[in-house]
Parts: sequence; structure tokens; C-alpha cells
Amino acid sequence: MNPHVCFSKGGFVSVPVVLACALKKIPIVIHESDITPGLANRISQKYCKVMCTTFPEAAKAAGAKAIVTGSPIRPEILNGDKIRGMILCGFEKGRPVLLIMGGSSGAKTLNEAVDSILDLLIEKFQVIHIRGEGNTKPELDLKAGYQQYAYVKEELPHLMAAADLFLSRAGANAIFEFAALSKPMLLIPLPTNASRGNQTRNANSFEEKGWAKVLLQENMNDDTLLKTLLETLNSSNVIIEKLNEYDISNGLYRLFQQIILNARL
Repeated sequence: MNPHVCFSKGGFVSVPVVLACALKKIPIVIHESDITPGLANRISQKYCKVMCTTFPEAAKAAGAKAIVTGSPIRPEILNGDKIRGMILCGFEKGRPVLLIMGGSSGAKTLNEAVDSILDLLIEKFQVIHIRGEGNTKPELDLKAGYQQYAYVKEELPHLMAAADLFLSRAGANAIFEFAALSKPMLLIPLPTNASRGNQTRNANSFEEKGWAKVLLQENMNDDTLLKTLLETLNSSNVIIEKLNEYDISNGLYRLFQQIILNARL
């Protein structure tokens, strides 16, 4: 096998591959999703031809090899059907829909916080809750205005289209998909003791751009969670206007593809 180009997204398993390609003089393109590069990409950067970044801040820090491409967005995410999503959940028109996603490593704490105020939430929202494998509660299956899932695949674009507001951790890939849909979001990043701090920096960058509101986990309780969700909902028009100033869903992915194609030249 003689590849024309090596593409790496980071992670510890990528480093030996990148080093092997460098020895064989195969052009290397890397992509950094977060606002600060992880260790694997910091090592790989020395050998790459181009470093693509999701955040402008990451490109500025990385130097001459870096170019902002954004995060490649799954095309199906952009083609969800709002009506179909509402039907899947048995929801009615006229009430805002909150979609909650905790992610694989951050679901437990977020689930517990939501469960603690669930009755208050469904007074204000219709709630779609993706809880993670093994975390659903049978006693909530018949709760009006609430639809829980352990995991979602084919239905996800429709559920995202139905949502008026997202409550989520702050992984870069997820939050850029929300942004590509021009959806307001309240981000609760993983705390630094559970990550290298990248989610907090991701979230702060979005808040500074006016794309999201942020609630730190250490400041989260029943009152602050409900209050900040309502503040985010009330700021929806301003957030959507800010998101629409940027072409997140188009153009950047084509640029990203062109870099890959040109890397061999």
C-alpha cells in the first residue's frame, strides 16, 4: 500500500502512523478539533504539511502551517426534518423543544442535574434527552413532554431539526454541528479534572463570539441550570443572528477537502 497523503485527527495511535509516513516522505495533513492542540497533534505538527484547525485561536497559536477550515459537518445533520422529529417524540407545536446531549464521558452528571429539575423543565420545554447507553429510566417513558433515548443514529438529524435549544457538553465536533444549524446552546463543559481543559476553552470561545451561553459545572445547581436555560432561550434571536454571520456549514468543508487533495502536490 502506497498512500498519497496521510490524514490524522490526533489521538495517541496516530503518532506512529504519522512518523512512519514522515520517514517515507508521504505528505501529512492533521486536523485539530479543539481550541488548543492535544499532545499527539503537537508532536505531529513538526512533520505535517498543513495543520487544519476548527478554531481561529488554534491556527493563530500553531503558526505558518495552520489554516482554519472549521469542523467537517456530517451532511445528514443539515438535512433533518423538523416535523418528522416532532412526530418521533409525540410533541406538539407551539412549545419550545430542548435537546439534551451529555456525550459519552459527560452524560452522568448532566443527566442527574436534568432529572433533579425535570418537572420544572417540562413546564417550560418539551424535552428530548439523549442519556447514553444504560442510563435510561423506564419510569420516565410515559412522562408527557419528555422523550428519552439511550442512543440515536438515523433519527438524530430530525431530532436536532426539531430542537429550539441545545443543552450539551462542549466537545468541538458537537458544538460546531449545533452552530451549523444556527441553534442556540447552553454549554456545560467538562471540568478540568475530567479533561485537559479544552472543553472549557471551546465553550468560552463560543460565548465570546455570541454563539452560546456557558454554565460551569462547579456553578451548576437546580436554580442556576433552569435560570441559565431560560436566559439562553430568551436570547435565541440574538444568538441566531450572530451564528448566521458565519458560514459554518458550507465552504469550510470544501476547503478542507481541497487541502487534502493538494497535499500530495
